[in-house]
Amino acid sequence: MSQLASRRILALPLICAATLLIGVTGPPSASAAETPVSLGTADNFAVLAASTVTNTGGTTIEGDLGLSPGTSVTGFPPGQVAGGVYVADGVAAQAQADLVTAYDDAAARTTTATIPTELGGTTVTPGVYDSASGTFEITGTLTLDAQGDPYAVFIFKTASTLVTASASTVVLANDARSSGVFWGVGSSATLGTNSTFLGNILAMASITVTTGVVLTGRALARTAAVTLDSNTITRPADLPQSIINTTTALETSVNPALADEPITFTATVTPESGATAPTGVVVFIDKRTVIGTGVLDSLGVATFTTSTLSVSRHSIKASYLGADGFLESTSSTLSQVVTSIQ
Repeated sequence: MSQLASRRILALPLICAATLLIGVTGPPSASAAETPVSLGTADNFAVLAASTVTNTGGTTIEGDLGLSPGTSVTGFPPGQVAGGVYVADGVAAQAQADLVTAYDDAAARTTTATIPTELGGTTVTPGVYDSASGTFEITGTLTLDAQGDPYAVFIFKTASTLVTASASTVVLANDARSSGVFWGVGSSATLGTNSTFLGNILAMASITVTTGVVLTGRALARTAAVTLDSNTITRPADLPQSIINTTTALETSVNPALADEPITFTATVTPESGATAPTGVVVFIDKRTVIGTGVLDSLGVATFTTSTLSVSRHSIKASYLGADGFLESTSSTLSQVVTSIQ
């Protein structure tokens, strides 16, 4: 089985948008005291299933892939795994046992608040949440606001399903980290096409990651399958001992541009201190819509090229997702003009 050369792609975008605040009653320190769910050896896995792991297309997995007690892992290649692959062996079995413990831990946490089923268009502060319907859905953008605490924990508990809409987005704000986000799903989770999702999914049954999904987190299924299709799945880094602020600058290769003319957007991420360049991913956004992603090179530069922008004035931002102790940051808005005039 071939493997992708290891490259760490961590965290998710920060998108500045006016949203409805859903939070904990009382001071932020009360919610910040919530401890992370311990994953045990399942922490090493980006994908873990019980019955089968099935992939279609060029999925890349940054982290281990495991299956137990099932034996069927298909679609690798063309899928690539930058980590170990453990099928029906002791390593996968132990990870499944630790997943059971983690799932039970998340389910047993005392609920901070019962909130609406639909999380899209809201901002949530640290805490433990369930919904009256027993399900969660995301249409549009969900913002997780750590209120300045990079060790903040968010736990979402469902009695049944987690479903995200196509092109939906989960984003981080004010030092939030994907490693501190946990989704305890009572049955199955489905991530909609071309959505951007973050956090650790601990599902009782199956997890379906549909075409084009970018997941910074883990897809861990206790009793059933994980199904993949042309995805980017990145195991988040453990919380670091030190946190370094960053700034992100955005440039365009041509402005104004003609319709159908290739435009290259270049994002440069600079650390506040130290000589080491940040690593990870940059998401390029047109207003509230993610139009592309790029991986930072050794100089902290990521690019994205497109020739599909409509004839209009576009408001483009580059959002660095954060990684390995480097905090997320978002560029100022770049006004990109696309014209039909030759």
